[in-house]
Amino acid sequence: MNTSFTQKLISSQAGFSTLALRIPIAIIFIAHGAQKLFAWFGGYGLEGTGQWMASIGLEPGYFMALLAGSAEFFGGIALLIGLLTRPTAFVLSLTMIIAIVSVHLANGLFMSNNGYEFALALLAASVSLMLSGAGRYSVDSLIAKKLV
Repeated sequence: MNTSFTQKLISSQAGFSTLALRIPIAIIFIAHGAQKLFAWFGGYGLEGTGQWMASIGLEPGYFMALLAGSAEFFGGIALLIGLLTRPTAFVLSLTMIIAIVSVHLANGLFMSNNGYEFALALLAASVSLMLSGAGRYSVDSLIAKKLV
């Protein structure tokens, strides 16, 4: 792979502040992904989530549940350690846009009505990490130093 491209992809001028964003966002994504993939934390697993996704028109439901759950669970783990943060945050941003448009938008802003405010906050955090990169305390930072 082109070292210059890789350097731009993983380098970050952000200091420690992104760590304060990465950790809670990662935990939330990991938990939501685990609900979809493994039925942990009161989730329905792939089968149940897939049936629900199919019922709202996201077909094939099982595959869509696998995609969303994997993006959230494995993407959350990547954010937690700061590995490939920009592409991971991009994928999670797309996941949140799909969630907002297909599930929450019609319900208005507020979570109390199953609205999009929480997904919007996760989208904003993901976009922020996509733009800033992982920051100083991250695997990306360690890799970037070795590429120099």
